[in-house]
Amino acid sequence: MMQQPYPILEYDPSTPAMLEPREIISPHEVPEHAVACFFQPVIAKLIADHQAKRIGRLASEIGEHPFIEVELQGKRLAVFHPGVGAPLAAALLDEVIAFGCRKFIACGGAGVLVPNLAVGHLVVPTAAVRDEGTSYHYLPPSREVEPSPEGVAAIEQVLTAHNLPYLKAKTWTTDAIYRETPAKVAIRRAEGCATVEMEAAGFFAVARFRGVSFAQLLYGGDDLSTDTWDGRGWAHHAGREALFWLAAEACLLL
Repeated sequence: MMQQPYPILEYDPSTPAMLEPREIISPHEVPEHAVACFFQPVIAKLIADHQAKRIGRLASEIGEHPFIEVELQGKRLAVFHPGVGAPLAAALLDEVIAFGCRKFIACGGAGVLVPNLAVGHLVVPTAAVRDEGTSYHYLPPSREVEPSPEGVAAIEQVLTAHNLPYLKAKTWTTDAIYRETPAKVAIRRAEGCATVEMEAAGFFAVARFRGVSFAQLLYGGDDLSTDTWDGRGWAHHAGREALFWLAAEACLLL
C-alpha cells in the first residue's frame, strides 16, 4: 500500500486486521435476520411486551447496546441498537455479523434536504454519499456506496403491500451535524440526495466488505431544505414503532 496525499485515501483491503471481531466474539446460534433499530423506546417495548430475550453482549464506552431476539411470524429475528454515528454503528454491525447474523434492515430517522418532504414520510436510500470516514476503511475511495439490491426490493415490497407512499433517493452520510452548511446541502441536493444522516455509508460499506445483505428504511425528520433549520419535533414522531415493524417485515423476506 502506497502513502497517499490524504490518509483517508489509503485503503488497505488486506485481512486479517490487527483486531478482528471474531477474535473477541465467538459465533453464537443467533437468527440469520436482524434489524438495526435506532429507537430505544421501541426496543424497550419489545422486551416488555414480546418476550424478547438477550442473545449477546454489545457494549461501548457509553454503555450496553441492546441485542435481543424476538419471534415474529413464526420466525426468529434479532434486533440491536447500533449506536449513533458511522464509527460506532459500523463497529457494532461488524460485531453482530461476527455473532452470525447475515441479513439486515436498519430503521431510523434522517434530516430532509428537499422541500415538502413531510415529517414521517418514508424514504428508501438507493445510495449513500460517503461524506464520513468509516466507509473508507472498508471499501476503496468512491463518491457513493449502495445498499444490497435485495434489501431495497424487500423494503419496497412491504411498503407497496401496505399501500404506503415512499421516496427512493440517495442519502448524504456525514460525521458532523453542526457542519451541514447551506452550500453543502445545495451540492448534495443537486446530486440527488433527499436526506442526511450519520450511518448509512458506514453500514453499506461494512455489509459489502463482509458479504452480507443490508438496506435501510428512513423517515423524514428535521428540515434542512430552506435557509432556516426546523427541528419539526422529529425525534418524538409517533411513527417510529410502525417503522420498526415495517423494517422487521422486510427483513424476514430476505
